[in-house]
Amino acid sequence: MADSSPAAGRSPRWPSPGQPLVPSVLPTVRNTELSHQDALEAARAEHDRVRETAIRVFYEHKSQEEHKRLKDEELRIQLEQRREEERIRLEKQLRVEEERLRVLKLTKVPKLQPEPPTPSAPIAQQPNGSIPTHDPTQSTQPSTVKSGTASNMAASLFGSQQPTASNGTIGHPGAINGVKIESLLSQPPGPSPAAPQAKPPRPLSPFAQPFKPAVTQVNGIAAPIPTGPDRYIEIHKNLKKLRASLTQQSKLSPALKQRMGDMRRELRKNMGQLVGEKGGNRQQLAAIQALFDQSLDGTVPSQLVDPSEFITDKREPVEGARYNEPQLPSLYIYLLNHFAKAVINQFINECGAQPKTADPIGVVVAMVFSKEVYLWRGKSLIDILMAKFRVACPVLFGYRGSEKTEQGRLRLGWKKGPGGWVLEQQHVDRMKGLAAGYAAISLRNFSASKNTNPWPPSKYWTAMAKIVNTPPAEISNTQCVVLRSMIETNEERFIQFYGSAAIAALRKALKELPSKAVEQTPGVKGLKVLGVILERDIGLEL
Repeated sequence: MADSSPAAGRSPRWPSPGQPLVPSVLPTVRNTELSHQDALEAARAEHDRVRETAIRVFYEHKSQEEHKRLKDEELRIQLEQRREEERIRLEKQLRVEEERLRVLKLTKVPKLQPEPPTPSAPIAQQPNGSIPTHDPTQSTQPSTVKSGTASNMAASLFGSQQPTASNGTIGHPGAINGVKIESLLSQPPGPSPAAPQAKPPRPLSPFAQPFKPAVTQVNGIAAPIPTGPDRYIEIHKNLKKLRASLTQQSKLSPALKQRMGDMRRELRKNMGQLVGEKGGNRQQLAAIQALFDQSLDGTVPSQLVDPSEFITDKREPVEGARYNEPQLPSLYIYLLNHFAKAVINQFINECGAQPKTADPIGVVVAMVFSKEVYLWRGKSLIDILMAKFRVACPVLFGYRGSEKTEQGRLRLGWKKGPGGWVLEQQHVDRMKGLAAGYAAISLRNFSASKNTNPWPPSKYWTAMAKIVNTPPAEISNTQCVVLRSMIETNEERFIQFYGSAAIAALRKALKELPSKAVEQTPGVKGLKVLGVILERDIGLEL
């Protein structure tokens, strides 16, 4: 057996303590100053790297947090917006229902009069060939609203009997006591000539004012048409002469020239700032009235002019009137003219696409022309505005013509520029805005005002009658566009003024007129569509 002890002549397995192993591994310069500096630099570089990495991660985290916050904020805003839109939608729906309820509450149902005995002889015509008018509380065709109150209101107008007409034939569905609704539209009903001692019928509305337009027989239908010289055209020419006169005056008076231009611009600016909120136009109205006051009180002196050149009637001095003199300052008439021009421009530019924007303009017009301080001999000077309406929209005053001829377009108010006729859509937009404006002026309720309505609802009735009574072959697209814009958004107000007679007029305008038109133009179809919309939205069955 071999000896395994160290003494067997082999070298020891581990070095002795006197022979350390470290010096054989590490360099001999490890503990020098240079090696320490290198170690410090390496540590500093690692520290900077770790620090930069930490800063970068911090900012990335912060950016992610900010992005998340913005996204959450965006979602919150979108949620609030949807809630507000839903609230507005519900409030609008509630407003529509409240307005509908208010109309129903204000609708008065006249009691039925005792049914008269059947006449033994046909109704005689007047010597002038016109058909006499009758009490509208009896007729032949039901025209109802989808509610008990409105149904009774319409039933008071249209009965169930088919009376004998004046020509001996059975009255058709559009007749009332044998008289066609065209005659009723031409002139509001009055007491029957067959029974002069009978008690006259109760007025349908305290605001209904009868009128007597010129009429002619067209195919047996009483159709009002313009006759005689057109006074509004004369007024329009006189206004042009007035502008020329003020121009001459301004050349002799630099103060008048400067102030006149400033007043005209201020007037136009305030008209352009009108808003639809109730009470939101007080500042603009006060500024407009201040301009009129300055022109009247002599603050800005001008020559005098005869106001009778700018009105359609003859006036005598009225006791208690503020201005009874035969002349007024020409600057005042000049400003009224520019006020009327601004009104017409507002209607054309803003109300064609949005008819409801015509209402605040109509309020300002009514307030200006009805105020006592601006009357002459107790009456308004609104004929200045109507002269401009007559030139811009002749259809409202009974003029008609063919849109396929030059003369016909002129009679319909189709605007013609240096390059020829304006496009059809531009013409339609103009007519829509003007018709909506005319309705906003004429359908104003003055029952709670001490002033007199300068353009009462009877003027609206007259304009509608002149369109509705057009012979079928002469019905134009322009007339139908104007008629629809007059009715749209104004039907409830019209019914408030005229009650059952208004329903009859609406049936004539939205049902019978489109059905009798020879040419089915877009305007004719639009009247039919409006009838469907009214049936759907307010329950009016024509």
